[in-house]
Amino acid sequence: MLASARTNEVRPRRDAVPRSEPPRGRARIEQAIRDAAVEEFSRHGYKGTSTQAIAERAGLTKPQLHYYIGSKQRLYEQLLYSVLGGWGEAFAFDPDTDEPRDVLARYVRRKLDYALDNPGLSRVFTNEVLGGGEHLGAYWPAAVASTRHKTEVIDRWVAQGRIRPLDPRLLLMHIWGMTQHYADYAVQARVMLGLPPDAPIDREPIARELTRFVLLGCGLAPD
Repeated sequence: MLASARTNEVRPRRDAVPRSEPPRGRARIEQAIRDAAVEEFSRHGYKGTSTQAIAERAGLTKPQLHYYIGSKQRLYEQLLYSVLGGWGEAFAFDPDTDEPRDVLARYVRRKLDYALDNPGLSRVFTNEVLGGGEHLGAYWPAAVASTRHKTEVIDRWVAQGRIRPLDPRLLLMHIWGMTQHYADYAVQARVMLGLPPDAPIDREPIARELTRFVLLGCGLAPD
């Protein structure tokens, strides 16, 4: 289903949804809209995407689309904040261990997996940032708070001599940039790796190299 920041679902306008529509049919339509919106917004950004294009890709007429989304802005913000909500849950530091090597290795892997599993969603966020982040105002406070928690953990490791002295904010942004590359620049990655345009990218060697790079950069020996 289409996801919102709070409810993880899109609620069609009650006055617009046909009463005879079966629940499974509605769910399929919502999924088609979500998939179409991800594709269009990831390719063209918010300003370059029209509801007509989303409707056509979803196999709907424009009036049918608006039964479910109300407006392009509402659909876009629901989609965007579903990405941000997913990141907030997926990329917290592992609470079950305080061993820097394990925490960082799992963090790198989860970040890479999410990017490669959701390349369209990753590009939606990237396009929004490149466009100035107009729709991200409500997101930044939570993102800053989450990042501050991680920097406090990393600073504690530095103070304890468990990793080398470094700027934790730069470390986190390096991890974000390296893992996002394989989603945001998938075309380039496939060319450089000698892969056909639609071939899956083998994440295992990427995960190994990125993890080693991060751990060695922190003064830690990889397993």
